Amino acid sequence: MKSNNIALILIDIQKGFDDHTYWGGARNNPNAEQNASKILNTWRANGLPIFHVKHDSTNPQSKLAPNQLGNQIQDIVKPLPTEPVISKNVNSAFIGTDLKERLDKQQIKSLVIVGLTTDHCVSTSVRMAGNLGYKVQVISDATATFDKVSPSGEKLSAELIHNANLASLHNEFATVLTTQELLKSLQNNEATLL
Repeated sequence: MKSNNIALILIDIQKGFDDHTYWGGARNNPNAEQNASKILNTWRANGLPIFHVKHDSTNPQSKLAPNQLGNQIQDIVKPLPTEPVISKNVNSAFIGTDLKERLDKQQIKSLVIVGLTTDHCVSTSVRMAGNLGYKVQVISDATATFDKVSPSGEKLSAELIHNANLASLHNEFATVLTTQELLKSLQNNEATLL
C-alpha cells in the first residue's frame, strides 16, 4: 500500500442494530460486520487512518441512545484506544462533528466507508463526502439495512433498499466495491484507484 491518505470510516456498527425487529424486521448482508472487520484489520496492519463513527440518538428510548447498551460499538470492530470515535446525532457523519477537520488536518482525500445502515447514515455520509470533494469507495458487502414499509404500505426488502441506494451512489457520489475487490486492489498497491 503506497498511500497513507486513504481513511477507513466505520459508521454506526453498534450493538443496537442486533435487534432486527426494532429496525423493521429482516436484514440483508448478515456478514457485513465480519467484512468490515476484515477491512479494519487490513487498515490496522498497514498503519492507515481509521475513524469510528457512533450514533448517539437524542431519543432516550432509542437502541442507540447513549444510556442504552445498544449504543456501544460492536466487539468485532471495537476501536483501539488510539483510534478516534466520533459521535453524531444526525444521519451525516459530517454534521455537528469534527470529522472534516480531522480529515483535512491529515490531508486525507480518499475515504472507504462501511457500516450501518445503507439507506440512512451510510448514504447520507457518502453523499456529503462526495459533495465535499472526497474520493469515496462504499463497500457493498460491508454495509447493510433492514426491511421497510413504503408510504403506500408496500413491504420493501432490505436487499432491494440496499441495492437501490448503492445504485444511486455509484458513479455519482462514490464507487461501489466489494470487500474482496477493495482488498485485492490494496494488495496490488493500486492505491491510485482509491
